[in-house]
Parts: sequence; C-alpha cells; structure tokens
Amino acid sequence: MRKISDLFKQELQVINIGLVSFKESLEDVGVKVIQVDWRPSAATDDETRDALQKLLGSK
Repeated sequence: MRKISDLFKQELQVINIGLVSFKESLEDVGVKVIQVDWRPSAATDDETRDALQKLLGSK
C-alpha cells in the first residue's frame, strides 16, 4: 500500500475546473495543467436562473 507521502515525490499534474488564472499560475511554475471548460447545468426555477444570470453578467 502506498503512503500519502509518496504522492509528493511524483510530478504534479492538475485538471483545473475553474478560473483560468489558476491554471496560468500553475503553468508559470512548471506544473502540467489541463483546463476544463465546465459550467453548471441550467437552473430549473426562475429565481435561481435569474441569480446565475446576474452573477455571470448575462442579464
């Protein structure tokens, strides 16, 4: 069985589901990063949909 400390002896590889600036910061220090363009599924009720649109600047 591998120890948790063994993880820190390996090259770091990241799948980023979030801010592109986080990905860029990791790349700047030599980390291999894959960026996933993910968005939450559409809201089903009007209040939630409106709140998301306001946050995303879509309204």
